[in-house]
Amino acid sequence: MIGPEIERLIQLLSKLPGLGPRSARRAALHLMKRRDSLLVPLSESMALAAEAIRNCSVCGNLDSRDPCSVCSDHSRDRSTICVVEDAGDLWALERTRAFHGTYHVLGGTLSALQGVGPDDLNIPSLVERAKDPAVTEVILALNATVDGQTTAHVVTDRLSGSGVSVSRLAHGVPVGGELDYLDDGTLTAALKARRPL
Repeated sequence: MIGPEIERLIQLLSKLPGLGPRSARRAALHLMKRRDSLLVPLSESMALAAEAIRNCSVCGNLDSRDPCSVCSDHSRDRSTICVVEDAGDLWALERTRAFHGTYHVLGGTLSALQGVGPDDLNIPSLVERAKDPAVTEVILALNATVDGQTTAHVVTDRLSGSGVSVSRLAHGVPVGGELDYLDDGTLTAALKARRPL
């Protein structure tokens, strides 16, 4: 019915987050219909990215330079390190333009089900970075999942002797959120994290 090259393209696209087999077929068809304007430039860009992109030796971010553009920026506040699960979380925080410190990418979270232990994450280099006298605070910006919270506890424990302050992002009611539509866990976290006005 279709050639092996097209089948391979569909199979690879279906491995992307948010794309199942049907969406991958539609995406492949769209790419092939726009071969010169989309498929060829995309394949060239992906080849260049595969060659150039690497993990930052300081924070673990993905970039084409090492140290990455965040770690190379001398205007960043070096006293604060924001710990995230992966580079996508770092990019999300950067889009807000609200954080001006540095980052540390763990490379995932602890997961007994998936066999991910503390040695599989980028925790030792965080502990080393926290020993720098210039570092005064580590902010844990991990997802509010069981694995994220477990990881936060392990990281906090590992940083206990470093002398830095450890904090985490607030959890609870989102801006514009209506209480009636929030789940019980979010409401519970919001009540526990309340603060005086």
